[in-house]
Amino acid sequence: MPFDYIGGGTIVLLLLALFIILSIFLGVRIVPQSQKFVVERFGRLRAVLGPGINLIVPFIDTVAHKVSILERQLPNQQQDAITSDNVLVQVETSVFYRIMEPEKTVYRIRDVDAAILTTVAGIVRSEIGTMELDEVQSNRARLTQKIGASIADVVDDWGIQVTRAELLDVNLDEATRAAMLQQLNAERARRAAVTEAEGKRRAVELAADGELYAAEQAAKAKRISADAEAYATGVIAEAIARNGLEAAQYQIAIAQVEAMKNVAEGEGKQTIVLPAHMIDAFGDAFKLLKGRG
Repeated sequence: MPFDYIGGGTIVLLLLALFIILSIFLGVRIVPQSQKFVVERFGRLRAVLGPGINLIVPFIDTVAHKVSILERQLPNQQQDAITSDNVLVQVETSVFYRIMEPEKTVYRIRDVDAAILTTVAGIVRSEIGTMELDEVQSNRARLTQKIGASIADVVDDWGIQVTRAELLDVNLDEATRAAMLQQLNAERARRAAVTEAEGKRRAVELAADGELYAAEQAAKAKRISADAEAYATGVIAEAIARNGLEAAQYQIAIAQVEAMKNVAEGEGKQTIVLPAHMIDAFGDAFKLLKGRG
């Protein structure tokens, strides 16, 4: 009888110890830094446990969901969209997001990734539909920003934060690409023609400027020559006025002598015929020189 009592008491103690250990095991929850635990009590949301050691009521509270709060990247998605000028483009997008409020995510949406991809596809089509093709290609950064802002407003109800939503590439079909290439070549040809015409016009302007400059310089030279001639004439006139007619005759005689000297110094053998009055001119010149002496 005592043995049975002792054995029964031991079993009770063992069961009590087992209950305490199980209660501690179920009541203490260690949450990793990269996760959050959603706790339910009788099927209803009780609390959200953050990283570290947390206590819950064993056998009553249960951890229903373990949610990662790390940033996630959705698979790159390609989709078709039509611009406002009726051009079909294929757009590739990439989305990164984090779960900020797990209690909203687990109770308001079933498939988070599919929901975000569908939302992104709709927003991208809507935004591209308001822009022309040139705007889509030239304002990709602004388009990416608008898409990110629109997505953020939608997924906020799901407790999700979209950290990045990028428009990776915008592709065209072959027909549109060929048409754009033809247009680009035509534009290049037009620019080349305009550049050539501008070059020719500039060359004509420069040639005209050169001719004008040459004419101005020739006019200046003629004016200087005329001034020199007038000055020489004035000097001769002053000499005649001061020395009489003999000074003029002396200048004429000297000029005749110089002219005959130049003829005599020419190449080859020449026969020089002197007019009769030339001899008289030489004599007059010598007389004048003698008179000056």
